[in-house]
Amino acid sequence: MSQLFSRDRLEIFPLARRVNKIDIQREAIDPATHPVSLTDEAFRDVEATAAELRRAKKLGAARVLTYGAHSIKNGLGPILSRLAESGWLTHLTTNGAGVIHDWEFAFQGRSGEDVQRYATEGQFGIWEETGRFINLAIIVGAYRGLGYGAAVGQTILDDGFEIPSDAELRDAIAAGARLADASIPPNSPNLPQFADAKLTETLDRAAAAADLLRAKRRFALPDGKHEIAHPFREYSTAFRTRRADVRFTCGPMIGCDIIYTHPANDCAAIGRAAQRDFLLYADSVSRLEGGVYLSVGSAVLSPMIFEKSLAMSRNVARQEGRSITDFSIHVVDLAESTWDWTRNGEPPQTDPAYYHRYCKTFSRMGGRMTYCGADNRSWFVALLNELEKTPE
Repeated sequence: MSQLFSRDRLEIFPLARRVNKIDIQREAIDPATHPVSLTDEAFRDVEATAAELRRAKKLGAARVLTYGAHSIKNGLGPILSRLAESGWLTHLTTNGAGVIHDWEFAFQGRSGEDVQRYATEGQFGIWEETGRFINLAIIVGAYRGLGYGAAVGQTILDDGFEIPSDAELRDAIAAGARLADASIPPNSPNLPQFADAKLTETLDRAAAAADLLRAKRRFALPDGKHEIAHPFREYSTAFRTRRADVRFTCGPMIGCDIIYTHPANDCAAIGRAAQRDFLLYADSVSRLEGGVYLSVGSAVLSPMIFEKSLAMSRNVARQEGRSITDFSIHVVDLAESTWDWTRNGEPPQTDPAYYHRYCKTFSRMGGRMTYCGADNRSWFVALLNELEKTPE
């Protein structure tokens, strides 16, 4: 018989005890004073991106940014937020680590533990507030019908979350059972089309209610508001996009982030919230005709979710007599590219450049792709300056 590891055996320390490398008040990028160091080619990429964002904004097309966690650790959160608040971006998405650093900055103004030290001590990632509050935010958010990113953003916006009563949760569970019994005829493998959306929503809420009720029991959570102060929330992209009503989503991978070490972690709730985020992201990709897609410092998540979302979007567009071909993809990463993907196409498998995942994937997607090897801080500061120097 397989034996599962029990997270209840862990010794979990308060986050205040952790030594952090990054102070966001010190590291946050100020575009007015941050030095920009870019090659002429990188500047041309910035100018082209800005021109395309202006065009896409006038057309009402999607302007999507997918970024890795280092864009938050580098102090770029306020600039990304500013681009969203100004309407230059319609959707931001990141991985689980990007959300975690963002929340820790909002909560305590610091993040970035010494991985080597704490991994050696058996303490890496095993911190009370990060594990408890983010996991509970997602469990509560899933019940409220929020995605992963919005659940964390709403928790920062509200300085906490509301725990519903047992009676409310039991009613939601019972409603799901009643509707399932009434909607599925005996011995019928097919669900009536008219009932599908309502049934799915009700059953999802019932399952999320069961998750939340279990969390209430396990952690003795009282009903009502759980206050969680976020004194540094203006540095948080999750908070500022939620406040501005701009889509902010997360593409987590099970076991990859430190919140999975905490007993409050519930992968069923994470799956529900992450599924919603993936479908929100796919909806944005479906609106990419005439639009712009930015992939910055995301070597795995961005190309993988993009190709699946674009395939789904084109499948539906084809049925409706539409196409999704007029869009640009701008990939920015610190690594230099040794292959000209625009002029030379895909390299042979004998060339190491073939395994440059994001270039390989994005070069296959159609549209117009560029790759720029640059520091993401300089690139984003230059982009913001370029967009703001000329009135619309």
